[in-house]
Amino acid sequence: MNWDDEGYLLHKNRYNENSVIAEFFTKSHGKCSGIIFGATSKKLKNYLLVGNKFHISYNAKSEDKLGYFKVEIIKANTPFYFENKKKLLNIICAMYLIKILTVEYQKNIKIFDSLNDFFLILKNSDWVKNYIFWELNLLRLIGFELNLKKIAKSEIINNEKKYFVESMNEKKYIPNFLVDNDSGEVENKTLLKGLKLVGDYLEK
Repeated sequence: MNWDDEGYLLHKNRYNENSVIAEFFTKSHGKCSGIIFGATSKKLKNYLLVGNKFHISYNAKSEDKLGYFKVEIIKANTPFYFENKKKLLNIICAMYLIKILTVEYQKNIKIFDSLNDFFLILKNSDWVKNYIFWELNLLRLIGFELNLKKIAKSEIINNEKKYFVESMNEKKYIPNFLVDNDSGEVENKTLLKGLKLVGDYLEK
């Protein structure tokens, strides 16, 4: 089983003294795992970072055995954010979401393209708000769409329109920008509520 592709590094674990088991999300083969020999060498370790984009050559003796990768860097995305802790953590979070929400060897070009979009989002001044919409889009792509505009109800409180969803046990308010797709500036505390709302849905 041999193929060439391009993909983003999602995760890596030490395999032995000189190698790692790496997990990529690729353009034509979806999520896949394999061993990278010599990953701790100076040649590889400096750019073998979660979030970076690689050209990948994969070789395996059979489909039921773990193969190995040979990789070449295409684009170093992550090093630009070494001095920005929030964006660096966001990269790790986004790659981990792809890791846990996708299925091995299931091609999804839309998810692959969404990773391209993710790194464009980080360049924007309103990147946190756009990242929340990116998470919602990822949920839609894997079949768990959270259509807030469809399920939200509204009420007027202190002359302001408030959106909410309710169940038998709970009434939860939704930040307006998530329903109205507001392109304006949003306060940090409101963005935090948006992140928590999507996070709670992911947990469920």
